[in-house]
Amino acid sequence: MDKTHGEVVFYGYLDIQTLKNRNKMKKSVFYAMFMVFTLSALPTVVQAAEKTPVSKTTIPENVPEEIRVMINRLEEIKELDRSDMNRIERKALRKEVRTLKSAVKAAGYGIYISAGAVIVILLILLLI
Repeated sequence: MDKTHGEVVFYGYLDIQTLKNRNKMKKSVFYAMFMVFTLSALPTVVQAAEKTPVSKTTIPENVPEEIRVMINRLEEIKELDRSDMNRIERKALRKEVRTLKSAVKAAGYGIYISAGAVIVILLILLLI
């Protein structure tokens, strides 16, 4: 069944030369993929930029006065020096911040999107 024709030995529809070429191709594809993954995993050099001063967030004009008061109180608490407070005072401040934040969220002035929703939106945009 084996037919020899020169140096190539034929086995049905595949010959040895074709098998060798396939192995070379598999190796080159493997090496190329390996290089891409290793080069993409290397850390890039990042230079730290100077920190710009953070400005206060502006409160929109159409927010009711009670929400505006809560947001101003949150800003005041943020600017407080808590290092000289005792544990009980800090705990009371944390509790006040939590209640103020929940009240502002409950008022519905803002858009809150979960991380899963952001991923779904991005996938939809990529598919379009």
